[in-house]
Amino acid sequence: MTIFSAAMLLFIVMDPFGNIPLFMTAMSHVKPERYKRVMVRELLIALGVLVVFLFLGRYLLQLLQISETALTAAGGTVLLLISIKMIFPRSGGLSEDTPDGEPFIVPLAIPYVAGPSAMASVLLIMTREPARWPEWLGAVVLAWVVSGAIICVSGPLVRLLGKKALTAIERLMGMVLVAVAIQMLMSGVAQFMGQG
Repeated sequence: MTIFSAAMLLFIVMDPFGNIPLFMTAMSHVKPERYKRVMVRELLIALGVLVVFLFLGRYLLQLLQISETALTAAGGTVLLLISIKMIFPRSGGLSEDTPDGEPFIVPLAIPYVAGPSAMASVLLIMTREPARWPEWLGAVVLAWVVSGAIICVSGPLVRLLGKKALTAIERLMGMVLVAVAIQMLMSGVAQFMGQG
């Protein structure tokens, strides 16, 4: 895996196009003069969570005695569930749980940007080749920058593309993620069978 393929995987998992309506709903109660500040703060918190998980996640795995094989299969399963939700979203979704007032950490930073699938992905990438941590850190930052930029221009983007185009993009990304998830799941099962 290269830095760019890792960044692409994380970008798809972060799902910025799918998060646009969720962000807009969550930010609807924020005062206009606070909008940009809150948005940047939440994105920075999400980046911090992902970086912490990138460097400390493998120690958590060791503590819990979870093997790389199990992590690969579990990561593939989680990504598969996420990708199916991207392709066949249920009505309402996470926006139904959005609290009133100015959001802090939940739900914007976690789980919209740094969700379970993103955390599992950075953990899996780092566990496979920990010596390449500068590349993985670069991939996390690259995916975060592109996702953050898309979310920050969500208002104009919705007006330019329309909700139907955004939905189509999200479902296309979901299809790509299905293939990635199946590959991860098959790799985990193959590793387990090879150990037996």
